[in-house]
Amino acid sequence: MSSDLPKPTDSSALPRTSAKGMSLSQDAWRRLRRNRVAMLSLWTLVVICTLTFFTPLLPLQAPDFTQTSLQYSEPTVTPFWLYTFELDTALIARTPEAVSQLEAELPALEAALQQADEQLDRAAATLGNDLSQEDRKEALSVEQKVYDDAWFNLRQKQAEIQDTVQQPYQKLGFAQLGGLSRWMVQLRFALFGDRSINSLCGRDLLGRDMLSRLFWGARISLIVGLVATIVSLVIGVTYGAVAGYFGGWVDDAMMRFVDILYSVPFIFIVIFLITILGQEQVADKLAYWGINRITVFFFVVGAIYWLTMSRVVRGQVISLKHELFVESARSLGAGQARIIFMHLLPNLFSVVIVYLTLTIPRVMLFEAFLSFLGLGVEPPDVSWGLLANEGIKVITPVKIYWWLILFPSAALGTTLLALNFLGDGLRDALDPRLRDE
Repeated sequence: MSSDLPKPTDSSALPRTSAKGMSLSQDAWRRLRRNRVAMLSLWTLVVICTLTFFTPLLPLQAPDFTQTSLQYSEPTVTPFWLYTFELDTALIARTPEAVSQLEAELPALEAALQQADEQLDRAAATLGNDLSQEDRKEALSVEQKVYDDAWFNLRQKQAEIQDTVQQPYQKLGFAQLGGLSRWMVQLRFALFGDRSINSLCGRDLLGRDMLSRLFWGARISLIVGLVATIVSLVIGVTYGAVAGYFGGWVDDAMMRFVDILYSVPFIFIVIFLITILGQEQVADKLAYWGINRITVFFFVVGAIYWLTMSRVVRGQVISLKHELFVESARSLGAGQARIIFMHLLPNLFSVVIVYLTLTIPRVMLFEAFLSFLGLGVEPPDVSWGLLANEGIKVITPVKIYWWLILFPSAALGTTLLALNFLGDGLRDALDPRLRDE
């Protein structure tokens, strides 16, 4: 080691910036602010995300509130206010008591399920391993039926509890709402009463308000893009960093596995996984743990989008792992995991941020494509891809209901363009080669 190297007493005190200076500095921020397109894109995304988050607070009609008499109504601004938002506050007030009574029955049902499970295990243990699969199934038919009945009773009671919680909102025209969304809907009713904005973006086949469905569809589309990208980020960054740091046969084996995955079409993987996880028994088990199809969809999409990120991170780690700050950490006894996660990965922040902004549009477009094919989000939930699919279905030689195509496409296109322009701006601002310009 050269004598001019810093001599901290602990490896955590070592500098974590490489010679290439890949950090989000004030100089990079100034360059980003000078890029008007990037800043406009950034503020566009801030507005979209803010409105999306506070959608339950906005005076919109319920997204699934049907009025068949207004089928395919064109966009209109007169009258501006409609008085159709009739939230049953009395039913909401009675909900906690009803839920408490139902939850009081859960312990007995759970105990019955556990007892049936133990009986099934004991009966299976007495049979041994000599019987065929069909004979074993027939021998355990009585115990299996008791177990299935106990499981059905428990799931039915849990579904009844959920229906009781959601009933006031489903009557109004909402899909399944989380606790925060339910609270915001109640606050929206307290602020605006039964007033709702008229159909500024027209109505669909069932007379549902397109403006409301655009806002509620944005919640799923943006969450899919963000959650799936974070999942791919965690997998790809970890995988690529480990492969790049260790090198040798470890790197070769890990990258050949990535090459194999690259050769498999993503659409087939998604169809296979969603089909398997969507089977009634599997879906019922997942629902018991609070995992629905949308949650599965988030992680399935994220789990197949990490390949490119792993290659990008691997290349950056290979270029940084022989820098002086890494050698200093190694000489002071820092472990391999500490060097990777505490010294190398912080220096990849700029690369990860740029790739993150470029991956979110790809994931959102992929979700829209799957929903368009009917493999993604299912009614009563709504996303921009599902809205585009509904718009395509009404293109006929007789009449084109243009608002069903224009507004979902404009919302999706604006968001994707803003994300891409922001990613390009961040890439230019964080490029070390531009620091001296």
